[in-house]
Amino acid sequence: METTDNGAAFAGERRMERRRRVLRGATLRFNGGFGAVEGLVRNESEHGAQLIFGDATGVPQGFELVVNGAARAALVRWRSARLVGVQFVA
Repeated sequence: METTDNGAAFAGERRMERRRRVLRGATLRFNGGFGAVEGLVRNESEHGAQLIFGDATGVPQGFELVVNGAARAALVRWRSARLVGVQFVA
């Protein structure tokens, strides 16, 4: 659960840390680099991000997220029709 600067928990939050709002282009690479989906990063933290797509149903469970030339392995934690929450993995 998120906490405020004074240690109070945010109602309804399950994240361990607060995410920063951003709006960056992103590419999801999967199937050994043969598959790709373009989207946007809406917010991010050290351990995860929220992504937006025209249609998130084609987003695989695990993929490599490339933002500004830097790639990180990611796993889907939740999804809706257009949004996907991911956790970064080692």
